[in-house]
Amino acid sequence: MDAILNQAFAGLSMASILLMVALGLAIIYGAMGVINLAHGEFVMLGAYVTWAMQTFLGVGLLMALPVVFIAIGVVGWLIERGVVHRLYRRPLDTILATWGIGIVLQQCVRMGIGSESRFVAGPKILEGNLIIGNVYMSNYRIFVLVFSIAVLMATWILLSRTEFGKKLRAVIQNREISECYGIRAEKIYSLTFAYGAGLAGVAGALIAPLVSTTPSMGTYLVVDAFLVVIMGGVGSIAGTAIAAGAVGEATAFFSMMMNDTIGRIGVLIAIILFIRFRPNGLFPQSVRH
Repeated sequence: MDAILNQAFAGLSMASILLMVALGLAIIYGAMGVINLAHGEFVMLGAYVTWAMQTFLGVGLLMALPVVFIAIGVVGWLIERGVVHRLYRRPLDTILATWGIGIVLQQCVRMGIGSESRFVAGPKILEGNLIIGNVYMSNYRIFVLVFSIAVLMATWILLSRTEFGKKLRAVIQNREISECYGIRAEKIYSLTFAYGAGLAGVAGALIAPLVSTTPSMGTYLVVDAFLVVIMGGVGSIAGTAIAAGAVGEATAFFSMMMNDTIGRIGVLIAIILFIRFRPNGLFPQSVRH
């Protein structure tokens, strides 16, 4: 029983990381229809900005989070204004362009910082474990889990209870009619892309103490994030959260019963079968025209 509870917590920890990475991706695709293959590089940049602030300015991870969100959000805004907004309704061109942007960002980091792994320290206040019986739960992973839930709720409130969210939903349903009522669709798209990029940057900052911070770190994370978004129903916030939890727990328990490699293969096969019989995901969006 203790082993099962430990694996359940490990699955929740993995799910919180997947949710942080996938949430921005779901918002960008759900709102704009853009398949952003540079999303993993936004995660990577968030980790490197956190490392730079720790190394050169002595700023801790928690204090760095607002700066990371703004900095990566600005990068996302510049990319949307400079490239992506010219390619709307051209999905293949958008895929190729964002893939190329991702490669450029990776190479810029390699040339400017180096390709070796960088160390990002977790907050000292969150060191140690919470022990309940024989179940060991890392304080930092508990914080990441709680933080990811808070970000999920804040995003839901932003999209469903604010003027910006109403305008975004209007643009998603009918851009032409929305513009007739004075809504600037380009501005809404730019801010949405920047918000999604900022979330990815924060995810990178939070993940940095748990994984190796390298120029290619986002490439591996974004694959799982895409699977979570597709499984949840593209653009669905609730679906993304549920899918992240399902994938995280399934990965943890498959790994316990077999090993990490076979467990990951098992999860991928399960997701493929799920998509085969439910191609629109858990909560399909039906408002886009």
